[in-house]
Amino acid sequence: MSDLSDLSASPIVASSLAERIDAAVQAIEPQVIAWRRDFHEHPELGNREFRTAGIVAEHLRRLGLDEVRTEVAHTGVVGLLVGGLPGPVVALRADMDALPVTEEVDLPFASKVRATWNGESVGVMHACGHDTHTAILMGVAEVLAGLRAGLRGSVKFIFQPAEELPPEGEEGGAKMMIEQGALAGPKPHAIFGLHVTSRLPVGVIGYRPGPTMASADNLTITVHGRQTHGAMPWLGVDPIVTAAQVVLGLQTVVSRELDLTREPAVVTIGTIRGGVRENIIPDSVEMRGTIRSFDEAMRDDIHERVTYLAQAISRGSRAGCTVCIRKNYPVTVNDPQLTEAMQPTLGRVAGAQHLMLVPKVTGSEDFSFFQQVVPGLFIFVGITPPGTDPDKAAPNHSPRFHVDERGLALGVRALAHLACDFLESGVAANMDTTIVGER
Repeated sequence: MSDLSDLSASPIVASSLAERIDAAVQAIEPQVIAWRRDFHEHPELGNREFRTAGIVAEHLRRLGLDEVRTEVAHTGVVGLLVGGLPGPVVALRADMDALPVTEEVDLPFASKVRATWNGESVGVMHACGHDTHTAILMGVAEVLAGLRAGLRGSVKFIFQPAEELPPEGEEGGAKMMIEQGALAGPKPHAIFGLHVTSRLPVGVIGYRPGPTMASADNLTITVHGRQTHGAMPWLGVDPIVTAAQVVLGLQTVVSRELDLTREPAVVTIGTIRGGVRENIIPDSVEMRGTIRSFDEAMRDDIHERVTYLAQAISRGSRAGCTVCIRKNYPVTVNDPQLTEAMQPTLGRVAGAQHLMLVPKVTGSEDFSFFQQVVPGLFIFVGITPPGTDPDKAAPNHSPRFHVDERGLALGVRALAHLACDFLESGVAANMDTTIVGER
């Protein structure tokens, strides 16, 4: 990982391209909105973003980028823009996939798409705003390509599939992109990303140093009993009653066994499946849930405690118990020094009164995998219309999730200014840079 120890000692100032960036963003804003509407009307699920990736790749080639790689982690696209002046390398990332959600927003470009997801027929919707992220980064690529001669260093554009997880039985997402060289040849010194959110009004940028978004792990607990007639429960072992005791017991993992003065955590059971008839006690019950935490050591401790507690409660009821915990995404940790250094940039872009230090988010992001390789900063861009209470707006992942498109230009400006300010900073120029043009 690059050394960022001197960042706080050398404040990063506005780049020489600042005014030209803002003018270019104003000119391209209608096109960014048009791209977003097209992607919104034609959403694609994880590892199936063929149309989206094709549009992105063609756009990057048309801009004359020095390199455009496709089919990275199935459908990912990576572009490299080498500036006209020597300097370091910075990466910008956007995710492209939609969700298996049926849209309920009344828009002329609302999604009518249906697809198959894990064996089920589902509606498909950009219910988390990845359509905006893709359009924003395409806009940033066009803005910076137009300023290539004055660009100090190189910019890597990473368009990622399957942020919302790939289909069952498949690999994908940020981790696979890294394995296939998305952060190599050349390796960036820092990476920036963003997420639109209904929790903030349009015009506001949210940020947070350190742990910002939670890790996410899938939990499956299967309680094994012994089937019997519902009228004679003593002849079997009731996995339904045992599962109920397990659910109640799991609530004590967070409330009684973790030091919550360190970091918050969540253990949630979201589904319980068992039995087919009201008067038959089944052989087994399956529970599925999620575990969220903001500290990797605490994360492992939760896994151990959940497993021990579920198995112990089941043994006390003469039932068996199988616990499977699958790690998905690590904690999204914004590099504290990088965040501090780039705060003035965010303030200039949003205006000091519209830059907000946000609380921790128990949602997760696989941008965290990129941050495990290079220092990263992940920010939030508000898209809730003025006059609407963000606490009452439909949240991300809702079928009623709505985007105020006036927030898109702010996203383009934020990423473009973050990239150029970082590239031109004295700190970045003095770092152990990868030679421009290296592959």
